Amino acid sequence: MSYHLTYAERQHYQPSIAVVGCGGTGSLVADGLCRLLIPHPELGLLLVDHDTVEEHNLLRQAFYAGDVGRFKAEVLATRLARLYGRSVGYSVQAFRRGTYYGDHSGISEARIVVACVDNPLARAEIAASMEPTRWWLDAGNAENLGQVLIGNASSPEALQGAFNPETGVCHALPLPTVQRPELLLPAAAPALPEGMDPDCAEAIQLGGQSPVINQVMAALVLEVVRRLITGACPWMALYVDMERGELRAVEATPENAARAFGLRSTRGFLVQKKGR
Repeated sequence: MSYHLTYAERQHYQPSIAVVGCGGTGSLVADGLCRLLIPHPELGLLLVDHDTVEEHNLLRQAFYAGDVGRFKAEVLATRLARLYGRSVGYSVQAFRRGTYYGDHSGISEARIVVACVDNPLARAEIAASMEPTRWWLDAGNAENLGQVLIGNASSPEALQGAFNPETGVCHALPLPTVQRPELLLPAAAPALPEGMDPDCAEAIQLGGQSPVINQVMAALVLEVVRRLITGACPWMALYVDMERGELRAVEATPENAARAFGLRSTRGFLVQKKGR
């Protein structure tokens, strides 16, 4: 049986969306969300990033020469609010659970948190802020590979009754950091050729990614968000391999959810009984 993720039956208000990380993928997602949300002016949007624009960011991120030295979140929020005629909240603080981000489009109101970050500390803070009525989309990529993971449950107990076979609705899935625990591990530093100055590591990293991987990741994120808003998202994860030209979907099923937690039993408590 196929299931889909939705806000129906659990929420009585429209979700706001927070984008944490406004770099290569996040800056493109922010612009795409403003277009996607044109028919939904009631949906709030918040951008969170404590980094400033550097010159090398202009190669892969949605910034321009005049933005260098300014905060990424502020630059994007100001520009997008002007272009699309909507309110766009922003914060130049690093994401921390329990931090106050303002009373408009705040994290506390966000029903969808899109994480486009590249460090385990930020992901750990996002994981700690999750609650049953909030979905976390985590986008990450390497040179030609990437994944979008969707979830909100940090324990098997949080999956109890998550799948309703009568309505086909799924209310909970394992967190991205449960699906891929290595996301909480520090990334290995790039190996430098003998005699190379450490400052050149940045140049190696810049040349180590496909120039279009961020556009691909942003498109996948936007499609997941679109389906979440309409209540028609059937996926727990999406994996893309640009080298092979492949896109693989992991469906939101009791079996896949149980497997992420290392469980053998699925229907015992994951699937609601009829009449509930």
